[in-house]
Amino acid sequence: MIIRDRKPLAIQVVYTKTAGVTLPELQDRQAGSDPATDPTTTDPAAGTPAIWSRNFRYYFTARGAGLLGDAMLPVAVTAGLVSAHHDASTVGFALAFLFGPFAGLVLFGGVLADRFTARRMMIGADLLNLTTRVLLAVLFFRGIDQLWQLYLLLALAGTAAAMFQPGAASTVPLVARDVQGANGVLRTAEAFAALLGPALAGALAAVATGWVMVIAAVTYGISAVCLFALRLGTVPAPPHGDSLWRNLVVGWHEFRARSWLWGVIVIWLFFTVLGWGPLLPVSSGLVIPEYGGTAYFVVNCAFGAGTVIGGLLAVRYKPERPLAVGAVAMLAFPLYPLGIVLGWPVWLLAAAQVVVGTGLTFWSVMWATSVQTQVPGEVLNRIHAYEVAGSVCMFPIGSALSGPATEAFGADRVLGVGIAVSLLAVAALLLVRPIRTLRRVPDRP
Repeated sequence: MIIRDRKPLAIQVVYTKTAGVTLPELQDRQAGSDPATDPTTTDPAAGTPAIWSRNFRYYFTARGAGLLGDAMLPVAVTAGLVSAHHDASTVGFALAFLFGPFAGLVLFGGVLADRFTARRMMIGADLLNLTTRVLLAVLFFRGIDQLWQLYLLLALAGTAAAMFQPGAASTVPLVARDVQGANGVLRTAEAFAALLGPALAGALAAVATGWVMVIAAVTYGISAVCLFALRLGTVPAPPHGDSLWRNLVVGWHEFRARSWLWGVIVIWLFFTVLGWGPLLPVSSGLVIPEYGGTAYFVVNCAFGAGTVIGGLLAVRYKPERPLAVGAVAMLAFPLYPLGIVLGWPVWLLAAAQVVVGTGLTFWSVMWATSVQTQVPGEVLNRIHAYEVAGSVCMFPIGSALSGPATEAFGADRVLGVGIAVSLLAVAALLLVRPIRTLRRVPDRP
């Protein structure tokens, strides 16, 4: 067993007790799997790919349905409020009530997933999402006369997302032996959901926003049923009697003990607040007036197509040093803002977005797979929660600061800073030795 970073005592004990056991074998034991009965085992005679086991098919269906429901909500709420003649500030408050609880509660979602198992938390989150969508459907069909009701339901939806997300990552190694391939397929499904969800929500919202909520409720019902059908073995849990605070502290120590993990998050904080966060509001303010709304839609669809390509590429290509190769793929990110600054035509901006989508998705699969295979199962939920919190928290800050920065320095300079920071982020990822040298964990046989 290769130990790449200093581990806290609790994890050193685990590694000592499993001396000579590879991480895939340890995952098998933690999951209670047996090659003779494990549903993730491939039947060579049947010719079924290892990734498409019974468990993974159910999980893929659950995630695809849930992601579609998630993708519809922001567009549907925005369209519903605008059609009801509410102003932009109301829309902003509504989205803040949706995304705020996620950022604030995702850490507790990781702790609770360890305490009550990830599957129970995800099923509970799906049922809460189903309930909120039914109530939102009633609210939009009846007409919104009390905004606090809408804000409350959106806050509950954000809370459900925070409870679901940590388990979404830790479940992947339990349902698929080819973890990278599974992540690639899931990212592809996420890309399709990101394309289909807003388009479906926009089309139905023109008729009645309530019907969007009805369809979303059905998607969460499908997700809950498929998650309930999973057959998982014994999942490691934190010691009985530990407090929530103690579990958070242990998760923090485990997160801090892995220099490659927190190193990426630190780099990502700067990249997000200065590069990625400002890109969407600044680019839309330049592309739409210059090229029109249709061109902006085409450019965003091109990005979605790139994410599909990146997901499919990640299924097939498994580099020995995933974070190093993923960092190289991140070199694609500056192409789109560079094209806007240089005034490229629409077709070239769309081509750039295909490349950007491919590179970002390939990096995300390399990153997710590294976290899921390098971190022991008993702390994975909590570490993933810290990772998500660190990755997401700076995005709204970057978006919020983009407006004042554009007024003070100009849009081209803001995009120029983003280009420079993204290149520096790639350089940092490749220069930090624990990140650059982290090796891929082989698939379970």
